[in-house]
Amino acid sequence: MERSRSLGPALPPYEPLSEGLDMEGLPRSTVVSVEPSPPPPPPRDHLAWSLCTTLYANICCLGFMALVFSVKSRDRKVLGDYSGALSYGSTAKYLNITALLLNIFLIILLIALIASSTISVVNLFNQEREHHPFLNPT
Repeated sequence: MERSRSLGPALPPYEPLSEGLDMEGLPRSTVVSVEPSPPPPPPRDHLAWSLCTTLYANICCLGFMALVFSVKSRDRKVLGDYSGALSYGSTAKYLNITALLLNIFLIILLIALIASSTISVVNLFNQEREHHPFLNPT
């Protein structure tokens, strides 16, 4: 009651001010319109990546495990459990990354072994040709 006496009578919204009242005597208010934010995108399940890893790079069954976690993530997403889907999708992603890095390492190792064995065979062949001159073509 004390507040209405000091600020003047309370006015309903959108009515003109009475004679003798000005805006200085009324309390100031700020209107903030809150729009609903769009829903967050559903978590990724990395199913296609896991399927490719299973078919082409299934080292230590990491691709198959990634596929299992991707399917679990998709099931959780369908049920509406986004935190579970995010957890399973993250696990599938890390398994795919691990399988990819191991495959890259093994390919580099295989290329290095083939290159070094080829160099060794060529050196051995050149040494044999020097010791046995009759093997040289004429």
